[in-house]
Amino acid sequence: MKTAGIVLAGGLSSRFGSPKAFAEWGARYFYELSVDALSPSCEEIVIVTRPELVELFPKELHVTTDIEEFAGQGPIAGILSGMKKVKADRYIVLPCDMPFMTADVIERLLECHSSGVTAVVLDGKYHPLVSVWDKIVLPDLQEALENGRRRVMDVQEKHGVRWIEGVLLTEGDAERIFMNANTPDVLERSCR
Repeated sequence: MKTAGIVLAGGLSSRFGSPKAFAEWGARYFYELSVDALSPSCEEIVIVTRPELVELFPKELHVTTDIEEFAGQGPIAGILSGMKKVKADRYIVLPCDMPFMTADVIERLLECHSSGVTAVVLDGKYHPLVSVWDKIVLPDLQEALENGRRRVMDVQEKHGVRWIEGVLLTEGDAERIFMNANTPDVLERSCR
């Protein structure tokens, strides 16, 4: 069974002020930290980003953009585009703005996955983009976009998403691990 990773790195980063994929933590780019977290669990990884950022990534990485007809339609378009670019039985999705995510957490999430979609919830806050998707979900992602529905959780719910409590996947500070770095000051606060 082939498992592929999809790094979502196509957001506008308007609150962050610069492309989050190239923000740094510990002298590493966010996208590199996401690839590191996914690598032990995936045979192949694709980064889905905006056209103007493609050339900024190293040539040896598998980088793509949204399928043209759904370009710029949010994470749901990024997930579909990644699935269409890399053929696999299941996909682990991770946004590039979680610099504290670890390979151990991803491996545990994959172990919890049985079918359809599995995603993370932490203290009542849903993290639908930290998730595992079976390839059978692809047609529903496409159908949602064709009908103007861009909410990731709607497709997940159609497949009986299994929500895993984040603290069960971590051995440490779950709140930090599942933190989205939406603004630079969030990173500064995480150091305190």
